[in-house]
Amino acid sequence: MPIGPGKYDDICTAARIAANAQAVVLIIAGGNQGAGFSVQAYDPGMLRGLPAVLRDVADEIEKSLQ
Repeated sequence: MPIGPGKYDDICTAARIAANAQAVVLIIAGGNQGAGFSVQAYDPGMLRGLPAVLRDVADEIEKSLQ
């Protein structure tokens, strides 16, 4: 995962501010700048748990499609 702003960082920032969130994961498919993602967290320690959260999300999506 690259460190620093990515191509969708501005949108990620807007979502974080609008939600008053401590962390945001933004995944873009078919966007105007191509596919990509952006991750922001106030506490870098939150990123350690991110892979597990994404696995849980993937599992829930998979269950809902069955």
